Amino acid sequence: MPRPSGPVSPSTPDEPGLTELSPGVSAFVQPDGGWCLNNAGVVTDGGATLLVDTAATERRSRLLARRIAESGAPAPRIVVNTHHHGDHTYGNSLFTPAATIVGHAVCRSELLAAGHQLEAMWPENDFGDITLTPPSLTYTDALTLYVGDIEARLLHPGVAHTRGDTLVWLPGRRTVFTGDLVFHGGTPFLLMGSLAGSLRALELLRSLDATTVVPGHGPVTGPEVYDTVEAYLRYVDELARRSHAAGLSPLEAATGADLGPFAELAESERLVANLHRAYAELEGAEPGAPLDVRTVFADMTAMNGGVPVACHA
Repeated sequence: MPRPSGPVSPSTPDEPGLTELSPGVSAFVQPDGGWCLNNAGVVTDGGATLLVDTAATERRSRLLARRIAESGAPAPRIVVNTHHHGDHTYGNSLFTPAATIVGHAVCRSELLAAGHQLEAMWPENDFGDITLTPPSLTYTDALTLYVGDIEARLLHPGVAHTRGDTLVWLPGRRTVFTGDLVFHGGTPFLLMGSLAGSLRALELLRSLDATTVVPGHGPVTGPEVYDTVEAYLRYVDELARRSHAAGLSPLEAATGADLGPFAELAESERLVANLHRAYAELEGAEPGAPLDVRTVFADMTAMNGGVPVACHA
């Protein structure tokens, strides 16, 4: 089938569009990549379309569907969720039943367990008419899908950002959709995953030798972004070990920390959440063991000087 040749919609902060990465492969990037402003991916051969992630609100997910249609691609038959967080999954129901939702087995169970978590955290936001729709097709280690002659490998890196992460690797295009294993320009977020596991996930990403990296949040980039993410994670690890040994709470450690070059990353309040996770691992908790989300968000609010963490979708 011929690939679509329709116009690529331009992006603005309020109305993001598709950015073509290679023929039939595009990224839907939502500036500025802050809380709830995730990226998605579109893979099509003109006859079938695979979508990587949706969006946090009904409005933004409908915009994503409209951008796909405007590009000339058919409506997605497959939607791959990179993990269960609502900014990546809330729009699933807008693409079903025509599309099959695919994800890691734990992504399914965690989405069902989390429920309407974004509404609970940000009740002032208008998320629209959201019906939670978990993956109906799941895998555990790896799954290969094809969109025409475009090979898409779904790989589970272990517990990293969450317990049910998936990265989508297009070896023929040397392009990887990382989900929230990578934030570009934003602070990594480990609350529901693992510090050690996130470092291992970077090793896997490097082994793929991708030239184009579509992060979960932030602009499309190259593999150099892995160095920034790794440096930050090692900073958190060292700070956690030193502060835990000194008897400081995660909030005390975070508020007293010198972020140095990482102060330039958006959402710096995530440091305290990452320290909660690092402390749990130092105390022997299993990777991804549940932490008290409300307590951690309260600490992030305190680190912000009492200004609540805001969802921007």
